[in-house]
Amino acid sequence: MASSGSKRAGFSRRARFGLFAGYVVAITGILVGLGLVIIAIADPQGFSAIRGAVSDVTAPVSSAGRGAVQGGGQIDDNVGNWWQAGRQNRQLRAELAEARRRLIQAQATELENQRLRELVGLIERESNVVTTARLVNSSATSARRFATIFAGANQGVRVGMPVRAADGLVGRVVDTGRSAARVLLLTDTANVVPVKLTRNGQPAFTTGRGDGRVDVRSLEAGNNPFERGDVLITSGTGGIYPPNIPVAVVVRVFGDTALAAPLANPATLDFAIVQRPYEPAAEQTGLPPAEDAGDAEAP
Repeated sequence: MASSGSKRAGFSRRARFGLFAGYVVAITGILVGLGLVIIAIADPQGFSAIRGAVSDVTAPVSSAGRGAVQGGGQIDDNVGNWWQAGRQNRQLRAELAEARRRLIQAQATELENQRLRELVGLIERESNVVTTARLVNSSATSARRFATIFAGANQGVRVGMPVRAADGLVGRVVDTGRSAARVLLLTDTANVVPVKLTRNGQPAFTTGRGDGRVDVRSLEAGNNPFERGDVLITSGTGGIYPPNIPVAVVVRVFGDTALAAPLANPATLDFAIVQRPYEPAAEQTGLPPAEDAGDAEAP
């Protein structure tokens, strides 16, 4: 029992000390407050000095606390901006991809429009156009070079009619159906086309090689008038092909011959123009040309 009383007495002693300290603090605070009030009333300047001293003491603490608060806010802002940046980056990438697709479509449409404008302008200039037809296919690997156009006897296409594009000569019709026709291409080994140089009018003729190019030979034996870059056009000699149609450009000269690349590539053509065969005799005599070329011979 004595030990229990001892513990209880010690606890009461601590409680009394705590209560006494609380009173002391409270009374001290009241006295300090009253003193400050009295100083503020009796000596305003002194009170200002005391307030300034207190501000000097508390300012660093307040500054440190404000900096910590602002730093925390900046961290939150940075995290939020980083999160938003990821989302905006994905959105911008999607918009860029869509813009790239639209640009490609616009460029393809512009290219198609340019080809159609050239074709329309060519049709308006030509008075002997039979029809305009879509080029369906063309041989690219066979030794024989043919193409198919989506126009035939129903559209007035006949065997022997020349076929051209805005870029140049394509070939001539060798077979016709009711709604389609087969064209012997300029690059076929059986196709011989009379041409001339635009530089000096020198006559020559081209023969297909079966590999997408043509051989060029001068009509004058032992004479090689060709230079790299020379442009060849149809001369109109022998009929069938009207004069002044672009044919090919010389890419290599050797011996008494030259190698030339056709200006019109059937692999990239969408449309072609079928024309009436050229008849130089009819033009010279002033007689009207024949209505068709049904009697023209195929190779």
